[in-house]
Amino acid sequence: MSSLSTPAAPYDYALPVEYGEMNTPPKVTTQAYTLPPLPYAYNALEPHISAEIMTLHHDKHGQHQAYVTNLNAALGNYSRAVGDLNIPDQIALQNMIKFNGGGHINHSLFWKILAPADSKDASDPEGSAPTLMEQVKTTFGSLAGLTSAFSSALMGIQGSGWGWLVKAPGSDGGLRIITTKDQDPVVGGEVPIIGIDMWEHAYYLQYQNGKASYVDNVWNIINWTAAEERFSGSREDAFEVLKAGL
Repeated sequence: MSSLSTPAAPYDYALPVEYGEMNTPPKVTTQAYTLPPLPYAYNALEPHISAEIMTLHHDKHGQHQAYVTNLNAALGNYSRAVGDLNIPDQIALQNMIKFNGGGHINHSLFWKILAPADSKDASDPEGSAPTLMEQVKTTFGSLAGLTSAFSSALMGIQGSGWGWLVKAPGSDGGLRIITTKDQDPVVGGEVPIIGIDMWEHAYYLQYQNGKASYVDNVWNIINWTAAEERFSGSREDAFEVLKAGL
């Protein structure tokens, strides 16, 4: 009998392969996110949003801080799972990262798009956002057309979520109104310009079941200067606020 063995077919790995790196998996490090400071005082948006709501919604014991704390914990656990080559744990942590990461992203964008009602940023849309206003008129006919369409979309959200005015990707840069569920952020190539929080924690202490009144009043405190900057910039520019929170 011949002592020659049959050659292995391509990708038929007859010989054991040593993966030394599996015994000492690489360590993965993450940077911790921090709560971004508000660009105004907690009572600056009154009477449209109360100081009590703003404090509970943002501060170190508030809702946004909880998202930051839980995101950092989930990312730390995920890094350890990657280092340990623990795929089941990596998969299990993805929903927590998505939810809390989305909460951090959305709220960071939300605070910057609000301004005191008596400020020029909020009280003079035409002067503060001339380029955006031109596109608003092209798409919606007028600012009143935008607020009407946007408010209808906000009131149509079932359960918790967010409403967004976004700039479409590509050279046309058209405007669209979209909604996202729970804490899902705006994904893809769209640029978030205005985002409105429609979770109950954003309005219930003040408006209770009067969600429509919250929607009507929030238009008095939109920072049109910030909206203009987002419309004129890129998606990366809009999310620059998050890099400052590392």
